[in-house]
Amino acid sequence: MAVDFDAIRKKLSQLSGNTKKKNAFWRPEQDSDYSVRIVPFTDNEGQPFKERYFYYGIGKNRGLLAPYQFGKPDPFQELITKLRDEGSKESYELAKKLYPKMRAYAAVIVRGEEAEGPRLWSFGKMVYQQLLNVMLDEDYGDITDPSNGRDIKVKVTKPPGAQWAKTEVLPRGKQTVLSTDESQIETWLNEVPDLDEIYALKSYEELEKIINDWLTGADEDDLGTEKGGSSESSSDTSNSSSSTTSQTHSDLDSAFEDLMKDD
Repeated sequence: MAVDFDAIRKKLSQLSGNTKKKNAFWRPEQDSDYSVRIVPFTDNEGQPFKERYFYYGIGKNRGLLAPYQFGKPDPFQELITKLRDEGSKESYELAKKLYPKMRAYAAVIVRGEEAEGPRLWSFGKMVYQQLLNVMLDEDYGDITDPSNGRDIKVKVTKPPGAQWAKTEVLPRGKQTVLSTDESQIETWLNEVPDLDEIYALKSYEELEKIINDWLTGADEDDLGTEKGGSSESSSDTSNSSSSTTSQTHSDLDSAFEDLMKDD
């Protein structure tokens, strides 16, 4: 069997720390205006966004990729089905705690920060809907086209009295090139961070153990964390946060990114 040298190089890069999760993401700060250009994924069958579903609030685990979205056996979905079939109120409430939440991702070049290269912008349902509506508006065309697409204005504000900040997106009026340097465009397209390298999919056995430990309370920490203790703190069901998170983060995307950070 031939040796896959590209795979070896990729693994070496990961082990040497050249591929850092924190450097792969971009997050807009509150009360700031940005211009970003969505960079098309080259491995996503022409789709400008990627979706990932995660399980949250299961013991001490920050976020767990849902195997079913990749067509793989999923012990979480199996348990959800059993709980639904049982039909009791308690079973239904427990099943709701297990439902996966969706995050959407776009690769972006942030204007003024081009030296950082392409990064991943993670957002929830509301921003995702805004961007999809822009993509479907014939007046704007394909905003991701490197030759005649459009930059996107991104602004994050927090209305008085609101718990979470609000992210607004608006396409720029003029069509522009991604870069005047064709070689730079090619480089950026090839350097989009790989989500599958950033978020590892646990095995069926690992997830099964996590569920069993959560159900039996074996994963409770010294502070007495209760199983299934996290709660939704916003109507945007793409995000999950505990009461502590809601007190220390001004927006849902900030809470999510900190939730997914490595210890």
